[in-house]
Amino acid sequence: MTEENNRGRHVRVVLVDDHRMFRTGVQAEIGETERTGVEVVGEAADVDQAVTVITATRPEVVLLDVHLPGGGGVEVLRRCAPLMAAAENPVRFLALSVSDAAEDVIGVIRGGARGYVTKTITGADLVDSVFRVQEGDAVFSPRLAGFVLDAFASTDAPPVDEDMDRLTQREREVLRLIARGYAYKEIAKQLFISVKTVESHVSAVLRKLQLSNRHELTRWATARRLV
Repeated sequence: MTEENNRGRHVRVVLVDDHRMFRTGVQAEIGETERTGVEVVGEAADVDQAVTVITATRPEVVLLDVHLPGGGGVEVLRRCAPLMAAAENPVRFLALSVSDAAEDVIGVIRGGARGYVTKTITGADLVDSVFRVQEGDAVFSPRLAGFVLDAFASTDAPPVDEDMDRLTQREREVLRLIARGYAYKEIAKQLFISVKTVESHVSAVLRKLQLSNRHELTRWATARRLV
């Protein structure tokens, strides 16, 4: 969708992401209302802030990160369920995350989100996605829709992975990036955290999974199709 198409259209949006720099970047990219039609009416960095801001502003669309302090995006969706179910002016959610893991996608869609796009999306495509979600469409980055179709086509509940359950959401993110061959510095940049924090997460993952090094970790993740 071009800027010309956006003229005359308007959508009120709340940004929920625990990285201030990322929120600032999204605001700069899409929040120039006269150009894009998107008005950013609030921001939040954790679950409690998100619920407070969303309840106070009643936006049409919430851009929601999956991994947040306080319980993650799924918890925000759970606590905002009445707003999503409102007969008039329902609040709709679009997940915007660095993660492209199937369980993350399926989790927020089951929670009520209308779509899921990754942070590699362009500003123009993100604006288009926001308007489509406002209109009630479902929006997904390429290949992610397949996860949802497969999940909802199956009548069987996904098996519980007790090893994965020991890991925090952030540790799972780091695990996948390590298994894909990213260097610590690259992971730090992508997740907006320090290299030291990445090292701490890797140490915690190795300890919890009783693995010795990143090569064993990669084999472990590959065997579970997490890469």
